[in-house]
Amino acid sequence: MLRFDDKVAIVTGAGHGLGRSHALLLAERGAKVVVNDLGGALDGSGASAGPAADVAELIAKNGGQALANADNVATPEGAGAIVQAAIDAYGKVDIVVNNAGILRDRSFGKMSVEEFDAVLAVHVRGSYLVTRAAYPYMKEAGYGRVVNTSSPAGLFGNFGQANYSTAKMGLVGLTKTVGIEGARNGVKANAIAPVAWTRMTESLLPAEFEAKFTPERVSALVAYLVHDSCEVSGEVFTVGGGRVSRVIVAEGPGWRSDEITPEAVADNWGAIMAEQPYVLTAADSMKAML
Repeated sequence: MLRFDDKVAIVTGAGHGLGRSHALLLAERGAKVVVNDLGGALDGSGASAGPAADVAELIAKNGGQALANADNVATPEGAGAIVQAAIDAYGKVDIVVNNAGILRDRSFGKMSVEEFDAVLAVHVRGSYLVTRAAYPYMKEAGYGRVVNTSSPAGLFGNFGQANYSTAKMGLVGLTKTVGIEGARNGVKANAIAPVAWTRMTESLLPAEFEAKFTPERVSALVAYLVHDSCEVSGEVFTVGGGRVSRVIVAEGPGWRSDEITPEAVADNWGAIMAEQPYVLTAADSMKAML
C-alpha cells in the first residue's frame, strides 16, 4: 500500500468534490492534511469556513490529522497564510495539490473582463501563489510534490469557457516549468486533467456520468503522483471514469526551406500539418530548426 506517514499535504479547494476526495484519501493513508477552502459559491462569491471545517472534522473522526483553513489562494497574503498554517501546525510541507477553482461561464462575445480575470485569479494565480509560498520549504528539504489541476477544457477548448480554458492550459505551462526548475531540488510537479461528477460539473455532464465518474477515481492518480515512489515530473494526465492517460504536447516534423514565402507555405501545407515523427521537448524543437 502506498502510504504518506509523516508527510504534510496542502489541498486547496478541499471542501467539496475533487479536493475533498483528495484530502480524505491522503489522510486515510497517513498524511497530515491542511484542508483549504474559501467556502464560496461556484462563481467565487461569498465565503464560509464551514466546508473546510467539515472535511477536517471528518478526517479527525476517521483517525487522521487535519487542519481546516479558509484563506484565499488568489492573494499573496492568503496563499502565504495557507502554507504558514502547515508550517505552524506540522513543521513542514511536502505536498501541494492545487485544486481550488471557480466558474464564470459565458460565451466569448459576452464575457466581461472581470469574468475572465476572476477565473484566472483563482486557477492560475492561486496555483502559482500557493506553490510559490511552499517552494522555499520544499527546496530547503530537498523534497516536494506538486499537482496542479488542468482540464480537458484547457487542453482541447470548450464553448462558453474561454476564461476557464485559458486558465487550465496556463497551468500546463506552470507545471512543466516548475518540474524543470524543481528537478535539482527534488521537487516534482505534474498536472491532471480530470473528468468527474462534482458540483462544478453536474450542470455540464450527462446524468449517467454520476455513478462512473466519481471523484475517488481521480484521487487515486493524485495520490500516486504525490508519493515518494513516483519519479515522473512535468507531465499531464487525463483521468476519469477509471481511465488514466498521459497527455503529450508534441511538435510534428514540419517542413523546412531557406526561402519561405506565403506561397511556399501553402504549397507545403501537408508536410507542415504532419504529426509523425513528433518531438516532445523545447530543446528537440530548437534542434529541428537548425
